[in-house]
Amino acid sequence: MRYISTRGRAPDLSFEEAMLTGLAPDGGLYVPAEIPAMGAGDIAALAGLSYEEAAFRVMRPFIGDAFTDAEFGDIITRAYAGFGHAARAPLVQLGPGHHLLELFHGPTLAFKDFAMQLIGQLFQASLTRSGGRVTIVGATSGDTGSAAMEAFRGLDAVDVFVMYPHGRVSDVQRRQMTTVAEANTHALAVTGDFDTCQARLKDMFNDHGFRDEVRLAGVNSINWARVLAQVVYYFTAAVCLGAPHRPVSFTVPTGNFGDIFAGYIARRMGLPIERLVIATNQNDILHRALSGGAYETQGVTPSISPSMDIQVSSNFERVLFDVYDRDGGAVAQLMQELTAQGGFRVSQGALERLRGLFASGRASEAETLATIARAKAETGELLCPHSAVGVHVAEGHLGPTPMITLATAHPAKFPDAVEKASGIRPGLPARMADLFDRPERVTRVENDLAALQTLIRKERSA
Repeated sequence: MRYISTRGRAPDLSFEEAMLTGLAPDGGLYVPAEIPAMGAGDIAALAGLSYEEAAFRVMRPFIGDAFTDAEFGDIITRAYAGFGHAARAPLVQLGPGHHLLELFHGPTLAFKDFAMQLIGQLFQASLTRSGGRVTIVGATSGDTGSAAMEAFRGLDAVDVFVMYPHGRVSDVQRRQMTTVAEANTHALAVTGDFDTCQARLKDMFNDHGFRDEVRLAGVNSINWARVLAQVVYYFTAAVCLGAPHRPVSFTVPTGNFGDIFAGYIARRMGLPIERLVIATNQNDILHRALSGGAYETQGVTPSISPSMDIQVSSNFERVLFDVYDRDGGAVAQLMQELTAQGGFRVSQGALERLRGLFASGRASEAETLATIARAKAETGELLCPHSAVGVHVAEGHLGPTPMITLATAHPAKFPDAVEKASGIRPGLPARMADLFDRPERVTRVENDLAALQTLIRKERSA
């Protein structure tokens, strides 16, 4: 299994190399050279398996010879041992033909745990074998950072630096990052928004001297291993509702396009997904792009669903690569226009392909709050604002095919918004009950690449 860059000017890599590298040297994102297929019999055979067993079967073809079957099986077992639900990703019915996929039973109460716990174990196994050491730098709109810190805390071969937009994450999200006590973890509160943090992260990867000096590695959804881990729960959920013998649809609240791109990969592998619906909040660049063909940034407006407050959706590049017939030069040109002009137009042919692959919708702040209140009153389900965005958009796309909406975070991560909508202030699970009593460790940093690089050089372990 080989991995290629979406911009076509980087060497092909193995799975392990692509995982440890993160962003390609040409600025592109790694994708599999070929997508392994699962036949109907293989998909049907997932029924009744544990989540870990299903994960092994879905992901194994992408791993190549990086790990033996026994090694990979052990990695998966360790990755999900700390989840608070035996099913790992249970389904809950909201109404006729509409189901909620609960992805918030991991250690940090967000869907990012499915990928980050796995990638933490993959890194640990790889670095232990090689004797190497890496510096992980990530950018987060709220959930990736805490999931990364939880996955890599205390590991000898890894230093973790997470940049988050100062004042633009919830108190719970912030404290899940700033109260981690292990010395190899560092929370950096950066002036600006998530796109600012993401831009500085890409700048670091594109500074090849710095990249080599600190052995920079990335665990944002630019890392293929993150996407791969998320493919699994599309299969487990669909099989629960009758796949491959009947199709299903998914609605995904998304900002950076990684989670819904995982659904696209699942469909490419053979899972009978009828519709993939992109759900955005008021920062709706993806919905606007599909509606009118113009991918244009308009600035980030803070919302009650802050993990989706994104205008530059990194993983959109991966699907553009496919709809432009895997023409790396064409994708590189679009990304250059995005940097220079703040946007680009999708060609008519590529736009028609995108519309054949995805539907989309958006939810306003008022609609998000109303959905939280209505879901609680009608179903007893208390939704976080991101999940409510997904449910609102999904309700406009219901039909005879079962719809599965991804619930991406626990409502307790966003108590103010949930209480405003429902009158109920959700409590944290018992294992996090003392979160607001723990001391915080955080460094305030301006939006300055040189300052960030100097800090990372100083604070990382020798």
